[in-house]
Amino acid sequence: MSYMVKEIFYTLQGEGGNAGRAAVFCRFAGCNLWSGREVDRVSAQCKFCDTEFVGVDGTGGGKFATPSELVSEVAAHWPATAAGKKLVVLTGGEPLLQVNAELICALHASDFEVAVETNGTVEAPHGLDWICVSPKANTELKVREGRELKVVVPQPGLDLDALIRLSFDRHLLQPMDGPLLRENTQWAIDYCMRDPRWRLSVQTHKMVGIR
Repeated sequence: MSYMVKEIFYTLQGEGGNAGRAAVFCRFAGCNLWSGREVDRVSAQCKFCDTEFVGVDGTGGGKFATPSELVSEVAAHWPATAAGKKLVVLTGGEPLLQVNAELICALHASDFEVAVETNGTVEAPHGLDWICVSPKANTELKVREGRELKVVVPQPGLDLDALIRLSFDRHLLQPMDGPLLRENTQWAIDYCMRDPRWRLSVQTHKMVGIR
């Protein structure tokens, strides 16, 4: 299969359990919960997405015919002088619409640790080193275990009591960005203090002005 990628770039992970860690982000085009076009937002299953994932015109993006072609582009974004374990974050959109075992194996062969950020509605292939699931209300969650469950809040229709029982190493609440960010942050703080099984996650990349 070919891969449709919006952009590839090197940065620091801004949120969740890997916050602050250097990584190459590979953002796949397309999502199953929203077309990515503003005209469709009101009818989308996920109405609050703030990511641009339409097309293949971003830096490093394009159509890649084979896993090796895509891995070569990902590897080219990792600095030759950087020490330590290499990390690639497969994100979107919804990356699991395209990510397969062949790509994961090729990334491993290039010495990358492979993380994915998914809405959890598509089954995950074997071999991923880090699975971050960010569930969306009124969808069927098919990925029910992983390294972290990162829930954007508040989301009417999500059952946090049910989600806390899923088999993840970390259960995180992340305030929804937008005009109500201050109120949403306080909501998440209050909830974490009422139920310490949850931890607060904030978008540090937006605070410090990186991608």
